[in-house]
Amino acid sequence: MNNHHLLQRSLQAVWHPCTQMKHHERYPLVPIARGEGAWLFDTEGKGYLDAVSSWWVNLFGHNQPTIKEAIKAQLDQLEHVMLAGFTHAPVVELSEKLSALTGLGHAFYASDGASATEIALKMSFHYWRNIGQPQKTKFISLQNSYHGETLGALSVTDVAIFKDTYAPLILQSAQMPSPDSRLAEDGESEEAYALRCAEALEHYVAQHHAELAAFIIEPLVQGAAGMAIYHAVYLKRAREICSRYQVHLIADEIAVGFGRTGTMFACEQAGGKVSDIADFICLSKGITGGYLPLSVVLTTDAIYQAFYHDQTVKGFLHSHSYTGNPLACAAALATLKLFEASDVLGDNQHTARQLWAAAAQYDLPFGPVRQRGMITAFEVDTPNPQFARDCYAAALKHGLLLRPIGNTVYWMPPYCLTVADIEHLVQATRAAVVESL
Repeated sequence: MNNHHLLQRSLQAVWHPCTQMKHHERYPLVPIARGEGAWLFDTEGKGYLDAVSSWWVNLFGHNQPTIKEAIKAQLDQLEHVMLAGFTHAPVVELSEKLSALTGLGHAFYASDGASATEIALKMSFHYWRNIGQPQKTKFISLQNSYHGETLGALSVTDVAIFKDTYAPLILQSAQMPSPDSRLAEDGESEEAYALRCAEALEHYVAQHHAELAAFIIEPLVQGAAGMAIYHAVYLKRAREICSRYQVHLIADEIAVGFGRTGTMFACEQAGGKVSDIADFICLSKGITGGYLPLSVVLTTDAIYQAFYHDQTVKGFLHSHSYTGNPLACAAALATLKLFEASDVLGDNQHTARQLWAAAAQYDLPFGPVRQRGMITAFEVDTPNPQFARDCYAAALKHGLLLRPIGNTVYWMPPYCLTVADIEHLVQATRAAVVESL
């Protein structure tokens, strides 16, 4: 099938996500045929460096042999079985490994990040009901937060373009000041600003804790806010506040888990294991290395025990048809195996330093660069109201997949970048930004 025919069929048959379809009259779809390492290749053989890990999911590159072989091996054994009343080895082994990594001992599976958010919110609400505190029904999140686009997840999301249209359908929640370091006053340190935001959080929670079920937060980096980075002291203070006032803390590490911020999980940068910070952790995206849909919520023994009862109605009666799919679990186990087989986090530190050095080497037309692990971002000062779309299109011409968020350009690439990849990434970014000002 030639490119033109494929694109026309896709525009007629496929409603693409997070897209105004009419824009494809000006910005054509890109027909991808295969991937290799950090690169994607279209049907005519042109390569595009995947600087956003295909929406932040691909950790170790495309066509990664360890993950691919694990899926093939599992396919010869068991492709799927429902997890209600049945179990299988891959889901048990994965749950045990995740428990050891996080300190949270009970795993509930779904297929995507928004579903994980829904599960955590429902579990928190249901926990308080089960232990005799049914008045604790409300949630809080950060300003500019993003936790998914299903109705429950939208209730704690604070990005207007996703939320405003559906406002009549969703529950209302309160948003706390974001510790985003870009919002600090002149001369105020990242840490001092984070502590000031934590004081505002404590003031609100002290007044409203009797009705609050949980505080949900993206640890260290708020993705859809334009890669808003903040100091880890905020997580530590948030944990102390939530513990003092009996409010759950839900760590949404869907985007930042599995090494993205420099540690296996972002919560670890506040000290200790995930369980020292969070009552729930939501994981997805990189959990399978970008190969198959999977998400999971892990929680504490205390929360699990509140559902363990003779009465069915006190159980957590939530389900997904493909919960704990064996193929996806096999991919996740292979992904964790890659972390175990080499010093991935150490290698990422080296790659991050190379990215930082390369950004400083070239005359790039942007404001201050910020970085947290394998996430690098900067703002572009431009009067062009269509900068994000124009920069995306210009980058494609230069063999690069960028997806700016407003005026924020970011790199969130696979961990397998080579020196040549980094040079191409920076040079193509510079060209795309200059052409889009």
